[in-house]
Formats: sequence, C-alpha cells, structure tokens
Amino acid sequence: MTDEKSIKIAPVTRLEGHGELTVKLTKDGKVKDVQFNVSSTRFFEKFLEGRFAEEAPRIAPRICGICPVPHHLASVKAVEEAWKVTPPPAAIKLRRLIINAKQYSSHALHFFALAAPDFVVGPFADPARRNVATIIKELPDVGKLALQVMKFGQELITAVGGKAIHPVTATPGGMLNPFSEEKRDTFLERVKEAKEWTLQTVDLAKKVVTDYWDPITKLAIAPTYYVGMHNKGDLEIYDGKIRIMNPEGEIVEDFKPKQYKKYMGEYVSDHSYATHIYYKEVGYPEGIWRANSLARVNVADKMATPIANEALEEMRDKLGRVIHATFAYHWARIIELVQAIEEIEILLKDPEIVSTDVKLSDVEPQKGQGVGCVEAPRGTLIHNYWSDEEGLITKANLIVATNHNIAGIEKSLLVAAKQVFEDKAHEGLELPDPMIK
Repeated sequence: MTDEKSIKIAPVTRLEGHGELTVKLTKDGKVKDVQFNVSSTRFFEKFLEGRFAEEAPRIAPRICGICPVPHHLASVKAVEEAWKVTPPPAAIKLRRLIINAKQYSSHALHFFALAAPDFVVGPFADPARRNVATIIKELPDVGKLALQVMKFGQELITAVGGKAIHPVTATPGGMLNPFSEEKRDTFLERVKEAKEWTLQTVDLAKKVVTDYWDPITKLAIAPTYYVGMHNKGDLEIYDGKIRIMNPEGEIVEDFKPKQYKKYMGEYVSDHSYATHIYYKEVGYPEGIWRANSLARVNVADKMATPIANEALEEMRDKLGRVIHATFAYHWARIIELVQAIEEIEILLKDPEIVSTDVKLSDVEPQKGQGVGCVEAPRGTLIHNYWSDEEGLITKANLIVATNHNIAGIEKSLLVAAKQVFEDKAHEGLELPDPMIK
C-alpha cells in the first residue's frame, strides 16, 4: 500500500498519435513526477528491413498521416546518400516546394485545430467545447481562415507529390514528375491570397500573445538544450547542418547529419516505448533537449525570409535571444508559417521550378550507408539506412520528432504541474475573457 496518488489523463486529446499523461503526487500533494506515456509500438524500422531501398520513400510516409512529406524526403535522401546519388537542381527545388507546403499546412492545422481552442474558446471552458468544431460554428470567420490556409498547403502538396497525405513523387535520383507551367501559374496566382491569409493569421496570433502574455511568460518555463537545422545561420528545413544550443543560449555543437550518432544519445524509459534523445556529451537527464518550432528559431541566427525575420526580431525583443517559454512554441510556429509562404512564393517564381530535368536516368543500387535529415514540423527527422549490393535495406534507424521532444515535454509539464498544484501560480495569472462565451 502506498500513500502516493496519481492523476492520469488517458488518452491525451488534441494530440497527433496516442499518448497518456500521468502526474504522480506525494501524500501531502507535492508533485513527484510527470510521465508522458507512449504505449504503442510502430516497428517501421523492422518493416523496412529486406525491402528494396527505392520502396522506402513510399513506405516511410505511413509513419505519420500529419507529416508524411518530411518522412518521404528524409527517406529518399538517406537512399541517395547510401547510393552516392545527387538529384538534379530542379528536383531539389521541387522537394523544397513540397516540404514548405507541408510546413505551411501543418503549422496552420496545429495553430487552428490543436492550439486555438484553448486560447480562442478559453482555457476554462467546457472541454467538450474546446475544439475546432466550436470555432467553426461560433467564430465562422476564424474557421474559414483556418480552412483556407490548410487547403492551400494541402493542394500544393497534391500538385507536387501526387497525393495530399502520402506523397509518391520523390525517388532516388530526383522526382518522378516535373511541375507543369500550368500548375505553376495557378499556384503563383493563388499564393498572393495565401499571403494575405497568412498575415491575418499573424494578426490573430498577436492578439493571442497579447491576451495571454501572463501565462506565456510565467507558466512552464523549462530551460533545456535545443536542436535544429540551419543553413549558414538561416532557419532551414530541407538540407543543412544540425545545431545544438545549451540552456544559456550558446551553440555547443554544429555538425553534419551523418555525424548524428556522435552527439545524440537514446535513453529507454520504463514508462514509454518511445526513446528519449539527449545530448550525449552531457548525459541523461541533464542533456535532454527540445526540437520543433521554438528550438529551430532558438538555434538559428535569423529566418531565411524578410517578413518572417521581422517577426522573429519582434519575438526576441519581447522574450530574449534564447526563449524557454513553452507557450512560445505557438508564436514560433506562426513565424515559421510566414517563412513557409515566403519560400513557396520564391520557389514558384524560380524559372527552374518547371524544368523537365528532374530525374537521373542512371541510378544504380550499391552497398552503402546513408543518412537523410530534414526538419519535420515537430522537429528534426533522421532516417539512417544500410543497403547491400542489390539495393536491399539490411538495417534502418529512425529518429523522429517524438523522440527528441518527450523528455522536454515531461520537464515542461513537471514545471507546470508544480506551479499549479504547489504554488497555485495559475490563480494569480491575468487571463482574458475568451472570445466565445
């Protein structure tokens, strides 16, 4: 018999995937531990073994229905490195176009469907009403904006990738299909309106930040390490080096993705099938880190596009150069939303985007090892494959965003739980009236 108590939330809702949350309390009500439980096993590393490597980019997207594009591209990049293949420049630009389209639609989905119900409907509203359906019903203008933004991103993914959910066009050596001038002209015309929708989303997000400034700056402040890709200091999501930043804001490592095993350790917890990734030099748990949008804007010197960079400078002016506020992830996500639409417009205006030279004709399997790395919306994604002479995958190792973030999620939840259960910090917060009564 134990005097300890547990609060269990099973399942955690508004979550991509399946998870449970356990808060362990001592007999006097102190928070002892917080556990984020991932109880499902996926086996994709084993599914890939024995498959022809060129099939991997069609299998890997099934790992996630929300962000299949990053898995599609990380997979094909891993095969290309193993086989020593470099795709044509136009193919790389098409891949950049589709990954930015996914960044755009996914960030919109997260903000409007997963985050906004808490801010727009209100954190103390009936949980049954805190969902995107309520927003669409009671704030139709906001609901319409959400659907417009997500629709543009998903339709661009379909145009480049062949399918909206599990794209099929990236293949070792390039892309299966070129991008027609007709499609380019259509989306180039539509991107003007999409930019307007994006700026409307920014205005809505700014109101959320203003209204919820107290909880943003006072709740769940959890200093950790951060990990993310960059390209010469610019925030990057398709191809670049990986940076690790310490809690003080110093860049402690800057390395090529193929060196990931030197810097990334994997910890197996007793309460989750998903491993925890940490900075190997420091050890576990001291070296736990977070990925995703806030991590990326932390490790980057600046954004890669002008309007997004102005937004980042505004965020840093208010919160500092290195930001540990967990709620600031939403703000960072909106900044990345802006960069994504700017990148999409730049790529659509590039004459090479409609080139027909998008695939090598002489790709041959060979024995080798390859690492493919991109930034998924929720964090750094690594696919590492070993191929034999016939092009069969003999081994696969995947590090997905969940692995990077679980330990950081638990730390931020532990901080928040102590503030709520022990310090009653939430009682002194200034909270606005929600938009919906």
